[in-house]
Amino acid sequence: MSALGTTAELDRAIVLALDNRPLDGAALTAVLSAAASGAASGAAPGTGTATPNEAFGRLLAGARAVRRRNFNTDLHLCAIVNAKSGGCTEDCAFCAQSGHHKTANPRHAFLDPGQIEQAALAARARGASRFGIVTSGLALNADDFARLLLAVRLVRGTGLYADVSVGLLGAERLAWLVDAGLSGVHHNLETARSFFPQICTTHSYDEDVEAVRLALAAGLFVCCGGIFGLGESWDERAELGQTLLELGVANVPVNFLVPIPGTRLEHRPVLSQAEALGILALLRLMLPRANLRVCGGRSAVFGSAAPAPEGEGMRELFRSGISGLMIGDYLTLKGSPAEADLALARELGLTPTPTPNPGQGR
Repeated sequence: MSALGTTAELDRAIVLALDNRPLDGAALTAVLSAAASGAASGAAPGTGTATPNEAFGRLLAGARAVRRRNFNTDLHLCAIVNAKSGGCTEDCAFCAQSGHHKTANPRHAFLDPGQIEQAALAARARGASRFGIVTSGLALNADDFARLLLAVRLVRGTGLYADVSVGLLGAERLAWLVDAGLSGVHHNLETARSFFPQICTTHSYDEDVEAVRLALAAGLFVCCGGIFGLGESWDERAELGQTLLELGVANVPVNFLVPIPGTRLEHRPVLSQAEALGILALLRLMLPRANLRVCGGRSAVFGSAAPAPEGEGMRELFRSGISGLMIGDYLTLKGSPAEADLALARELGLTPTPTPNPGQGR
């Protein structure tokens, strides 16, 4: 296809996304080509030096336009607590909590529910509207699940929406959690089905998909996305986007790999800013109405929310197609100060705002 033809297809892809219509094959090919061309510019992590070529610039501008169409200036905030850490039975190649890896990750049993309540109150004071209780492992034992039920009640009592990310949940446990006040479930697919066997071998992709379907069927707020920079191709990134589209997921957390010593991916490079921006643009055009929340790895890729020019990388992120942000710390890594994130958001004309809660209305 000629350069002119590629440009026309890219423009058509942007129009499709603005109309909230799915990208067809030619439009998706043009988006992938533009995203890959930007990634080839190789901007260094945290420097704010991504210099787009014409196609990449058009792609980023299109992603911003789609974001404005569907989210205006809203920036949805959430936060999490690592309620049970380490010793996970799964062998996910990127994860510091996997029992298959030897890392310096701290291990602790399920926190006292009162500690989780205090963490939720602190997150609310920083502007979060949702609070996720996250545990390591494929499933909780009966005692820890009882603690989880109490923690959900306490978080809901703070006025925040209570979410959980606790591995695989069946219909019965979902019903108990809903009765306790649960609002949402986080369950990432991590990567494309075709690439998943290179990342995890201890459970199947179908088990993850079924967990997402059960949570959606229960009418819950569902966050489902992945982690990028694992060695996946651009086509595999689009494959994950297509799976999320077919599932009907409305909230998509986007994480970028931070290589952790002791994991199988400890020697993977951190993504460049340009490549990360291309991934966000691809997802924004594939999932125009989805709330794209940038979570883990954003500081490693984009730097801090410091005053310009040092904070230009984070400014590029905030000016991209994203519509949500995780504030505070992550599971095993420190996050950037929430106060700096919020100040930068307001400086750029964004409005930190509560996330609507569909379905159960809790």
